[in-house]
Amino acid sequence: MIRLFVALRPPPPIRQSLLDIMEGVPAARWQDDDQLHITLRFIGAVERPVAEDIAVALSHVAAPAPVVSLAGVGRFEERGRTDTLWVGVTPHDALAALHRKVDQACVRAGLEPERRAYLPHLTVARLARSAGVGFTVDPWLAEHAGLASAPFPLPHLVLYQSHLGRDGATYEPVARWALDTPRGT
Repeated sequence: MIRLFVALRPPPPIRQSLLDIMEGVPAARWQDDDQLHITLRFIGAVERPVAEDIAVALSHVAAPAPVVSLAGVGRFEERGRTDTLWVGVTPHDALAALHRKVDQACVRAGLEPERRAYLPHLTVARLARSAGVGFTVDPWLAEHAGLASAPFPLPHLVLYQSHLGRDGATYEPVARWALDTPRGT
């Protein structure tokens, strides 16, 4: 079985700006540069023939390269406990349209349609269940609430393989396709 997802990779200066804010939360397992991406579609574990069908279907996705900006920070919670810190991106429309095209390609390859609401973001940290009661990320969220960047293009659609390990996941690009880049970027 191969564990896959489809994402967009921000340019190096944007990734560096994210790496620069990854501190100040002792219980956080901060992402490294290779892990920074905007997920368009989590696929999960599939057999190799299905993975090949997905790659073929994704190779036919035609879309403009989204141009986005970093926009604030947030958290995901599970059972009332923060488990993820993220950085937002805006505008959502171009990313949501590309998400729908990627999802349609995955459905053509035999997958079920995505049922979860799509919220474009970059995960910057995961927090262990052992972080403990009373632990708060509020100071980090307050400090970085105004995070913003100049607009930047996301010119490639990337199919990643995710390898789960004891220290978290590592991501390996499997295939990459150019999106139509707007003039002047």
